[in-house]
Amino acid sequence: QVQLVESGGGLVQAGGSLRLSCAASGRTFNAMGWFRQAPGKEREFVAAISWSGGRMYFADSVKGRFTISRDNAKNTGYLQMNSLKPEDTALYYCAADSRLRLTTSAYNYWGQGTQVTVSS
Repeated sequence: QVQLVESGGGLVQAGGSLRLSCAASGRTFNAMGWFRQAPGKEREFVAAISWSGGRMYFADSVKGRFTISRDNAKNTGYLQMNSLKPEDTALYYCAADSRLRLTTSAYNYWGQGTQVTVSS
């Protein structure tokens, strides 16, 4: 059974940092993406990484503040979020699949989501 389990969300003040983790089990993947969904809004792309680590992509809204990485041995991906802003508040999801893509429809495997709340 394939599972993606996120952790690391929480409440943080503006300017603070959080690191999200996404532990995958049941199979290996070639790519992992992070998406977020704020109340009343569509789920949007945040960042993605190829499992080889050679390619990374970021949404313009998080460039320079967020980094993405993975630990192949642990089959786990990470999203390091720095200089957080209130507009970063959302439910954050990790997704994984065989190809590196930037759209929600491209991923077949999803985690349950972890809440990130940034207070002003």
